[in-house]
Amino acid sequence: MEFLQWLNTPVFEIFGKPVPWSDFVGNVCAIATVFLALRRNVLSWPVQILGSVLLFSASVSAGLGGNAARQIVIIAAAVWGWTQWKRAREEAGEITIRWATWKERLLLVAVLAVGTAGFGFVLALGGWSWNPYPDAYIFIGSLVAMYAQGRAIVEFWFVWLAVDLVGIPLAIMGGLVFSGIVYGIFFVMVIVGIVDWAKRSRQRVSHPAAPASDVL
Repeated sequence: MEFLQWLNTPVFEIFGKPVPWSDFVGNVCAIATVFLALRRNVLSWPVQILGSVLLFSASVSAGLGGNAARQIVIIAAAVWGWTQWKRAREEAGEITIRWATWKERLLLVAVLAVGTAGFGFVLALGGWSWNPYPDAYIFIGSLVAMYAQGRAIVEFWFVWLAVDLVGIPLAIMGGLVFSGIVYGIFFVMVIVGIVDWAKRSRQRVSHPAAPASDVL
């Protein structure tokens, strides 16, 4: 109990808003997760799990029910993604990047739209979030992005981009200013990720036997 209280103890302030240890360290892990994903490093998944545990505590303290629930499901999704990347590396020796098919793209968009509407309704009905539909959008968008990441398709970066555009103002309005700043950092990293993965995907088509030197 004392440890949980310490996690939500402010470590510093930004624009007069306290930043608890859980929000600070959790977001540092989140930045590391994106960097490792950019490098196609399998360690991105366990780092994601650690960050989600910490951000769950931060979200509960900020009254963001959807965001807190998102962290629980993200942990489960990260375990699945971890197994997918480990299997891919064992079978092919690398994480093979590709563009999604149109069928996969339509599925991602449909799940994002229907999931946001459905989960947003649940959050509003239960009074579990002060801004239910944007909160739900981030929740469902994160799951869709992680599914796409687990499948190693380039479009997962575009889904994260869409999540960031909503996550930045929502986090700041919810009092998690540091999280809002981190979302801004994510935005830049996601752009880099799109360019890098798109390039690697083209290289794989041109040189299918080329090895990947930066994957653990």
